[in-house]
Amino acid sequence: MLYSKPGFPEESEIVLCTATNVQHNSVFVALDEYQDKSGIIHISEISAGRIRNIREFVREGKKIICKILRVNPERGHIDLSLRRVTESQRRQKNTQLKQEMLAERILGFVAHELKVPLEKLYDQVAPKVFKFYEMVYPCFEDIALGTFDIHQLGLEKKIEERVDAHVKLRIKPPEVSLAGVITIILYNPDGVSVIRDAFAKARHKGVKYSYFGAGKYHVTVTDENYKGAEKTLEEITGMLSKIVLDAKGTFGFDRLAEKKQKSAAV
Repeated sequence: MLYSKPGFPEESEIVLCTATNVQHNSVFVALDEYQDKSGIIHISEISAGRIRNIREFVREGKKIICKILRVNPERGHIDLSLRRVTESQRRQKNTQLKQEMLAERILGFVAHELKVPLEKLYDQVAPKVFKFYEMVYPCFEDIALGTFDIHQLGLEKKIEERVDAHVKLRIKPPEVSLAGVITIILYNPDGVSVIRDAFAKARHKGVKYSYFGAGKYHVTVTDENYKGAEKTLEEITGMLSKIVLDAKGTFGFDRLAEKKQKSAAV
């Protein structure tokens, strides 16, 4: 990973480390996200309870996520803990690192097109991004969402155009999906035609219908945000309900659990 920070980490910060030297009572680590910074984890901060062999938990070369306990910039000392990192913090950090690696892969595609080394391109783009964001991926995500104007970075035109194109191609906006089951019962002879016409009028971008049988239809509404999905769902169910009730039928709608997903693919 090319991403790195200058200076020292802050206390309580969650960081990615590489174990470099495992001793009987401590582990020396390199802080992957900080330039030329290293620290130490005392055996008491490896795991709760008695530890007979520290190598059962950590070995040289292993990547571990740790919490910063104390920092002494004057002496260059950094104390860390492995056991104080919660599972949610570990998952969040792993997600953050995977996203940053995705941003670097996107820059790799741009570098290939421009026929320049990735490291050189990264050094041109990252410092400009860091004026607005702490990491590259959040900036790229906002560009994909349309909430950040890439022009603000002040990149060369050829770099800006290719970064913008690849970001929008490879980072998908978050989606919210709302689903439910529609029940329609019509007794008149034209019931099939009424239902067909009703669904034709209720067509909408991001809406999918499927027939279950016995007058039941599954509907899914997908949008970039909950408010938009909710509005669309209300509109189509309201429209269908009015058409069915006007035809002297019965209409029912049962909401299913909503789903949120965010996809980012290369």
